[in-house]
Amino acid sequence: MHVFGIGLFGLIALFWVTYGLRVAYGATRLPWVRDFLPAPDANCPRISLLFAARDEEEKLPAALATLMEIDYPELEVVAVDDRSQDATGRILDEFAAAHPRLRVVHVDTLPKGWLGKPHALQKAYEASSGEWLLFTDADVRFKPDVLRRAISLVQMHNLDHLTLLGDVEMIGFWETVLITFFGLGFHIAANPAQASNPRSSRYVGVGAFQLAQRSAYEASGTHRRLAMEVVDDMKLGKIVKQAGFRSACGVAQDSVAVRWHAGAGNLVRGVTKNFFAGAGYDLKVVALQLAGLFMMDVLPFAGAVLGHGWIRGLSAIAVAIAMSFHVGVAWVMRVSPLYALTHPLGALLFSYMLLRSTVVTLWQGGVVWRDTFYPLEDLKRGVV
Repeated sequence: MHVFGIGLFGLIALFWVTYGLRVAYGATRLPWVRDFLPAPDANCPRISLLFAARDEEEKLPAALATLMEIDYPELEVVAVDDRSQDATGRILDEFAAAHPRLRVVHVDTLPKGWLGKPHALQKAYEASSGEWLLFTDADVRFKPDVLRRAISLVQMHNLDHLTLLGDVEMIGFWETVLITFFGLGFHIAANPAQASNPRSSRYVGVGAFQLAQRSAYEASGTHRRLAMEVVDDMKLGKIVKQAGFRSACGVAQDSVAVRWHAGAGNLVRGVTKNFFAGAGYDLKVVALQLAGLFMMDVLPFAGAVLGHGWIRGLSAIAVAIAMSFHVGVAWVMRVSPLYALTHPLGALLFSYMLLRSTVVTLWQGGVVWRDTFYPLEDLKRGVV
């Protein structure tokens, strides 16, 4: 048994020493949009900023205000009111009347074979005219110079697709525990630095900011390829890269900001549709993810406290690397590095969210997204 324990904790330490350190190093090499000078007018191709809004009356005005203040010469904003039941449509129309760069498309019905958000983004694309398309969400706030800097980054690295990691506002202990661990887990699962490596199968797409060349987006199949894909943002990055185009991930920090879900409870409920979808609705993948979270993110902390000899030493190696990585994520997210101490707690909560997403989706026989029910059989056929 002791030999088995040493072998198990040896594998855990090996994971963090090899893969964990490599991902962490890659994260330090991601380009920061603030390091690129704003592009002059002559180097600014026309951009269409596209987003879907459904019942967003609370957050929409603040986000729209920042969009109207973006300093970019060739920018149009196409907003799609996706069957809203609140004042979203009226707010969009009033902004459009006062700001010529904003166009509004109203969607009254959802065709069969589509999820609401991909369908709305498809409609936004069809109404747009930009050489570049920037897909975002209705509650995202932008700094005025972020597009000029992003275009400079794209042009310097000769990219067809760029996604940026922005600020997620966190209020209170539990939100911060969950979101900082989510940030670390995102890096471990996606390894964003490899998105720019054409020999790697890794891809990244973040809903708050995805800038794609129109020709690359069209050659990749547009959102018609993602019609029934719940994690459409990540999968947009996937289809663009699989089509042979150059993709990359960068860091925007507070140049792109969003208040994701208010409160830990809303955060847990808000990802119910996403986590099982991220596993491809595959129970074997969920089981592997849960086992991985426990072994790599919880067990080493127990071994460092309760173990002896080799087990404690190997656990200490894993814990030191995991916590150092967590400190780096906390620093980028601009919260206290002491949240690295909550690493195993975040892993347990993350596991609960994954398990809850799986159970609820199976129990319902599908997902409810913005008051619309989508059967699991249809979702499985739509996985990209």
